[in-house]
Amino acid sequence: MRDIELLIPANSLEVLKVAVEYGADAVYIGGEAFSLRAKAKNFSHEDMAEGIRYAHERGKRVYVTANILAHNYDLEAAREYFRELKELKPDALIISDPGMYTIAMEECPEIERHISTQANNTNYLTYQFWYKQGAKRVVSARELSLKEIKEIRDNIPEDMEIESFIHGAMCISYSGRCLLSNYFTGRDANRGACTHPCRWKYAVVEEQRPGEYLPVYENERGTYIFNSKDLCMIEYIPEMIEAGIDSFKIEGRMKTALYVATVARTYRKAIDDYLESPEKYRANLDWYRREISKCTYRQFTTGFYFGKPDSQTQVYGSNTYINEYIYLGLVYDTDRNGLAHISQRNKFSLGDRIEIMKPDGRNIEATVVRILDENNTEVPSAPHPKQELYVELDADVCPMDILRVAKDDADIEITLE
Repeated sequence: MRDIELLIPANSLEVLKVAVEYGADAVYIGGEAFSLRAKAKNFSHEDMAEGIRYAHERGKRVYVTANILAHNYDLEAAREYFRELKELKPDALIISDPGMYTIAMEECPEIERHISTQANNTNYLTYQFWYKQGAKRVVSARELSLKEIKEIRDNIPEDMEIESFIHGAMCISYSGRCLLSNYFTGRDANRGACTHPCRWKYAVVEEQRPGEYLPVYENERGTYIFNSKDLCMIEYIPEMIEAGIDSFKIEGRMKTALYVATVARTYRKAIDDYLESPEKYRANLDWYRREISKCTYRQFTTGFYFGKPDSQTQVYGSNTYINEYIYLGLVYDTDRNGLAHISQRNKFSLGDRIEIMKPDGRNIEATVVRILDENNTEVPSAPHPKQELYVELDADVCPMDILRVAKDDADIEITLE
């Protein structure tokens, strides 16, 4: 059996630390340039240095994305960027463009190069090509089935690694190569500025009747004709391993710390349980399903892994996420009086029953006993996002715990297809 890596996204130093503490083997991040998540907060040079140090001290790895499809005017700046990355010593660079790859190979050949899913990697000859160019790993296109990935594994060198998505949003275009955003808004998805027009509502206009908008109905359920469900393979860890995949990748470099902690912790336990005992993994499937539903999602699908998706992989009635738990804050530290220091994310009040989410898998119910603001003044509630607070709870709380609360009308029954 090959070693299995759990690869988690992070859009900030805080989220990187959460990913590391909640079970990531490796974290992938973007800098302030040349990354395909331009709307994510991304990492400054200083935060990237600190994040890499933090991960390395804990035996974890950090990969930096530089996966835009470059234009001529990008190239010299990219060369300087790779020179800066050389000093920071990330564990790998994730690249899709051959020109960017060439620069990385020239400027920092000692850093591993991984080929992004944006390069449309759909066959073993493509993998063999990149291996000959010195790439250590190739990220499979989302359009591949597990059968196809297994065939790739059987036809590439043993020391070449396969990385595949295991959870997260699905794009309606071929491995992310979407032109809708650029066409509608001038913001290029292939340069990190996608506006996600696949989630918009559409109508049809007939050429001879301009201005007459005909709604698009699919069985009267709605008009979100491009709106894919989210990938979730929590029930299929054995099949992912048997396909010969080395790295299980979570999508979501624009997600919150709560999302990252939830998916990292759940997949970490699922992978470890299976490696310990397939029977233990099967016995805990209900726990995995319940926990994974506590982060935002847009219903679930298995994508292309078991064949071509059909109409059931789309969400027709809404373009919004299901959000069953509300993120209250991350515990930065605690003082000797037991007060937890947090930066508040959503409103809560004295007397509220909340949940403490711990990296080790426990969820502990607690009551909010006291709330103090940054001036050490007791307040009855915390209504202002990003407010620095000190909170007393009637349960044990530690640094890197996450505070969350279930929505009153939450329905956590989910179905995986």
